[in-house]
Amino acid sequence: MTMVLKELQEAVRSVRQTPVLWIPGVVAGLLGAMLWILLNISGTFITSRLVIISGLVMVLFVAGTFGLIRNNETNAGTMLREGVHYYFRVLLPWLVILFVLLLVFALITIFTILSTGGSADYGVMGLLTVFVMIPTLFLTFFCDTAAAFEDLRIFASIRRSIGIVSDHARDVLGFFVICCVLSFIDLFVFALVWEGLLFDKLEPLSHYNESQLAAITPQQLVSLIGPDGMWVTAAIIFFGVVFLVPLLLAYKACFYRSLTGSPAVNIRQMTGEFDSKGRWYKY
Repeated sequence: MTMVLKELQEAVRSVRQTPVLWIPGVVAGLLGAMLWILLNISGTFITSRLVIISGLVMVLFVAGTFGLIRNNETNAGTMLREGVHYYFRVLLPWLVILFVLLLVFALITIFTILSTGGSADYGVMGLLTVFVMIPTLFLTFFCDTAAAFEDLRIFASIRRSIGIVSDHARDVLGFFVICCVLSFIDLFVFALVWEGLLFDKLEPLSHYNESQLAAITPQQLVSLIGPDGMWVTAAIIFFGVVFLVPLLLAYKACFYRSLTGSPAVNIRQMTGEFDSKGRWYKY
C-alpha cells in the first residue's frame, strides 16, 4: 500500500509541475461538455456516434501522456509525437478485449436462452456478464500502458498486463481503490457546486416525497433546470473532467512504471566525437 500512495504523490507532483499533462483533461472536458449539450439538443442518435469519435480522439492523448511520462519530457511536441507513434499500440489491445467481451456476452445470451427453454433470463445474463467482465478488465487494465512503456504489440501487451496484475494483485487492487476514491471525491465536490449553482431551479424537488423523487426521469430533471441549467451542467462536466483525467492518467503511468521498474528517463544518443585527448564534443 505504501507504493500505491507513493505513486499517487508522484502523479500529483507530475501534474502540478508539468502543465502539458493537463491537455488530455482539457480535451476530455471539452468533449464531455460537447456530448452533454448535443445529447440535449440533438438526442441520442448523433451523440452515440460522436461518443465513438471522441473515444478515438482521446486515445491520441492517452498514448501521448504515457510516452511523456515514460521519457520524463515536458513539452507538447513530445506528447503529440508519442501519441501518434503509439496510437494503434494503445488502441488495438482494447479493441481486441472489447471484441472478446462482446463474443462472451453473445455466448452467455445463447446459453441462457437454451437453458431456459427459449426465453432470456436477464438476471442470470447480467450476473454471468459481470463475473466475466470484471476479472477481464482487472487483468488487462494495463495493456495500453505496457504497449507504450515497453513498445509491445497487441497480444504481447495483453499478456504483459495479465502477468503484472497477477504478480502484484494486492498493489493493483489498492490502485483501483485509490482511483475510485479520487473519482468519488471529484464527483462529490462538483455535484455540490452544481447543486449550489442551480439551487433555485432545484428547490421544487425539496417538496417531493420519496416516491416522487424515485419516479423523476432524467428528461424531467433537464426540463426542470432549463437551458441555463444545461450550460451550467456542461461547465461542471468540463471542470470535473479537467481535474480528474490528468491525475488518473499520470497515476496509471507512474504506478505501472513503479511496478515494472521501467526507467523514468529515456536516455538519448548524442551525436559528437572525441578529440585526440579523449575529450567528447557534442554537436
